[in-house]
Amino acid sequence: MKARGAVLSRRNAHSAVISDWRGLQAGERVEIIKQAHVVAAGEVEEVSKSGNVLWLVPAGPSEKQLFLKSDGVQVRRA
Repeated sequence: MKARGAVLSRRNAHSAVISDWRGLQAGERVEIIKQAHVVAAGEVEEVSKSGNVLWLVPAGPSEKQLFLKSDGVQVRRA
């Protein structure tokens, strides 16, 4: 039997914060989190080669958004 908490559930693993944004692919659905609140959600349009900048096409009717890792935002798959 595995130790309690040793294995993440599929949901928890899926919703874990992504530290290296370069691993994200265009079209992936993500949520942008700042100070423990979801501030945006949508599809990844592009990630910079450095992995510090992410362009997001929001789920709602608005223009694409730019997020910088240096602004303290986090990304997780939706």
